[in-house]
Amino acid sequence: MKASRRALSLLGRCTASRQMKQIQSHLTVSGTLADPYAAGKIITFFAAADPSYADQLFEALPFPCRATFIWNTMIRSLVDRTEHSATLSLYKRMVSEAHLLPNNYTFSFLLTACAELTDLCSACTLHCQAIKLGWESYDFVQNGLIHAYAICDALESAHTLFDASKERDVITWTALINGYIKSGQVDSARELFDEMPQRNPVSWSAMINGYVHVGLFREALELFNSMQAISGLRPNHSGIVGALNACALLGSLDHGMRIHAYVDRLQIPLDRMLGSALIDMYAKCGCVEMARDVFEGMPRAERDVFAFTSLISALANHGKSEAAIVLFEQMQREGVVPNEITFICVLNACSRMGLVDRGVSIFRSMREEYRIQPQVQHYGCLVDLLGRAGLLQEAKKVVEEMPMEPDSYVLGALLNACRVHGEIELGRQMVEGLTHRRLDHGGVHVLLSNMYASASQWNCVAQVRQGMEENGVRKVPGCSSIEVNGTVYEFVVGDKSYVFMDKIESLLFRIDTHLKAVDLEEDEEGNVSVG
Repeated sequence: MKASRRALSLLGRCTASRQMKQIQSHLTVSGTLADPYAAGKIITFFAAADPSYADQLFEALPFPCRATFIWNTMIRSLVDRTEHSATLSLYKRMVSEAHLLPNNYTFSFLLTACAELTDLCSACTLHCQAIKLGWESYDFVQNGLIHAYAICDALESAHTLFDASKERDVITWTALINGYIKSGQVDSARELFDEMPQRNPVSWSAMINGYVHVGLFREALELFNSMQAISGLRPNHSGIVGALNACALLGSLDHGMRIHAYVDRLQIPLDRMLGSALIDMYAKCGCVEMARDVFEGMPRAERDVFAFTSLISALANHGKSEAAIVLFEQMQREGVVPNEITFICVLNACSRMGLVDRGVSIFRSMREEYRIQPQVQHYGCLVDLLGRAGLLQEAKKVVEEMPMEPDSYVLGALLNACRVHGEIELGRQMVEGLTHRRLDHGGVHVLLSNMYASASQWNCVAQVRQGMEENGVRKVPGCSSIEVNGTVYEFVVGDKSYVFMDKIESLLFRIDTHLKAVDLEEDEEGNVSVG
C-alpha cells in the first residue's frame, strides 16, 4: 500500500514536472521568463521537484533576471541537499558577480551551512556583514548565529549573543543548549534547560540525547518519562531514538518495550534510524528474535547498512553465527554496502563457527572489493579466527605484520588461543616483546597469569602478578548490570557501597555452600564433580 502511494506520488511529480517544463518553454518563447517573478516561480518549483534541472535553469538566466529571492531559492536548495560548501560558493558569486546584497533570509541559510561545516571563520565573516547591513537583530538571523557559534565551539560568543537577545524563543534556548551538549558541558546545558520558559519536543530531545552522549543513560530515560508525564508533550523522532539508545546501553528491556509499544500505538513508521535503534535495543537486551521481527517489519527501502549491521551483530553475539553470515550474504545481494562495523560482526561470526577460509576471504574483500582499510579491530578478529582454529603461527604472523600497534583485544585473542592450545612458551614470548615495546595492557597480563595457572605453573603466576604491581599495570575493573522491576542496577568489581551488599553477599555465600554440598553428594555417588 505504501509502495503504491509512493509510486503515485512520483508519477504525479513527473507529470507536474512535464507540465511545468511546458509552461517554462511557453514563457521562454514569449519572453516572459525574463520577468524575475515568473522565473522565480519556475525555479522554486524545480528546486524542490528536480534540483539538477533548477541548477541548469538558474545558470541559463541572464544576470538581470536573477533577483535576490532567486539567489536565495538556489542557496536554500543547496542547503537542503547538504551541499554546504557549494552554498557558500554560490553566495560569493551572488555578491561578486551579481553585485547583490544578502537579506535576512540569505543569512539564515548561510549560517546553517556554516554550522554544518563547523566553519567558524565564515560564520564570523557573515556576522560582521549582518551587523553592517542591519540584519543581526532579526530573530532567525540571531538564532542562526547562536547555533553556528555553539556548534563551532565558540560558546562565549554564542552566550554573548544569547544574553543580548531581546526576544528569546525556544529555538534560541535550544541552540545554546545544543552547544553546551556538544562541548560535553551537560550540567550547564541542564541549567539552561531548567530555566527555559517554554519547551518543545526539539528542546526535550536535545537534552535527552545530550545525556546519552555523555553516558548518563538513567538521566536520559528519566527526562524522557518526565517529558510525557509533566509537560504532556509527545516525544519527537530524535527523542525516541535517544531514549532507545539509552535503553540499549543500560540493558533496560522494560523501558525499551514500552517505547516500542508507544511507537506502534502512534503508528510511527520504522525508518532507518528508528528501526536500527529498536533492533540494537532488543539485541543488547538479549531478545534476538524480537530484533529480527523489527528488521523484518521495516520497509525494504529503509534497511540500510546500520539496520543490517545491528541484526548481524545481534545474531553473532547470541550464538547464531550461521544466521549472521546468511544475513550478511543477503545484505550483499540487496546491494547494501557493508561498513567497518559490519565486517567486525561477520568476522566474529566466522570465528565462532571456525570458518577460517570464509573469514580470511571476507577480510581480504574489505580492501580489494570495498576499498576499506582494515583497522586494529579487524586484525583482532582475524587473529581470533586463526587462533581458535589452532593456527597459532599464522595468528602470530598477523600480529607481527600489522601496520599498526596491536591493542589489548588483538593480544588477548592470541594469548587466549595460546592458553586453549597449551602454547605457554609462545604466549610468554609475545608478552615479553610487548613489555620491551612498553605496550603493557592489564588484561593481557591477566590472561598470561591465567595461562600459567591453567598449566599449574604457580611460580610464574606469582611473578606475573608481582610484575604488574611493580610496574603499576592494572586491569580495568569489570562491570555488570541487572534490571529488576524496571530499574537497572549496576555493579563494579570491588565496589561494596551498594545498600543491599550485605544481603547479596549472604545470599551468594548460601548459594556457594549449596553448590558445594551438591558436588559432594555427586562425588560420593561416583560421578564427576562439577565444582
